[in-house]
Amino acid sequence: MLKKTLSALALAVLALSSQAADVLKVAATAVPHAELLQFVKPQLQAQGVDLQVREFSDYVQPNAAVEDKQLDANFFQHQPYLNSYNKDRKSSLVQVPNGGIHVEPFGAYSQKIKHIKDLKDGAVVAIPNDPSNGGRALLLLQKQGLIELKDPKNITATPIDIVKNPKKLKFRELEAALLPRALADVDVALINTNYAIEAKLNPTKDALFIEGAESPYVNIIAARADRANDPVIQKLVKALRTPEVKKFIQEKYKGAVVPAF
Repeated sequence: MLKKTLSALALAVLALSSQAADVLKVAATAVPHAELLQFVKPQLQAQGVDLQVREFSDYVQPNAAVEDKQLDANFFQHQPYLNSYNKDRKSSLVQVPNGGIHVEPFGAYSQKIKHIKDLKDGAVVAIPNDPSNGGRALLLLQKQGLIELKDPKNITATPIDIVKNPKKLKFRELEAALLPRALADVDVALINTNYAIEAKLNPTKDALFIEGAESPYVNIIAARADRANDPVIQKLVKALRTPEVKKFIQEKYKGAVVPAF
């Protein structure tokens, strides 16, 4: 009888422990975001947080799922994209305090040329079709001296804002996730690093040119405003901003992803 009572008590304690775990549901794109989340998952588990990672392949659904309260937070975007999303969708997601984790230097890729000096007049250049990443691509092209924008600091510039285009480049705006697949059909594509890595491109070796580590496009943890200071989300932030994570980023991505803390 005593053994049965003790067993029942043990099961009850386990059940209570299980119930006491804080579930944190986070949306992420696969590389490097979901990989970083999986890296810190054991650490969070030890703190009583059950981190559940849901992967997405686009840049809209992760925000919509958080806004609709299906998920608690997301990790895939930089602040300029979030600002643009909030404006377009009339949403109010925010970066959580200290939520900047890493930078993914944005680069230009080609299957047709090895050096940007070989880019021909009238070449077709593919860029992301969302305002923040499209503008980011154009700013990078401007830095290379290929175009000039009406406002040289406009982070949401579009091709209609180009005032000088000496090579008469033709621009094709595509969903960011589709850009690696478009490489065979265009002369150059400006690709977000997460999608470049997924496509087995090495940003530090394969890019014709790439942003420097000073890029302002820091990838962040975002949530609804009412959850921004949630203690469980802050545990996630702290777990991601550790020396161990910095070392993991540096060793695994070798410059294709740069810690921002």
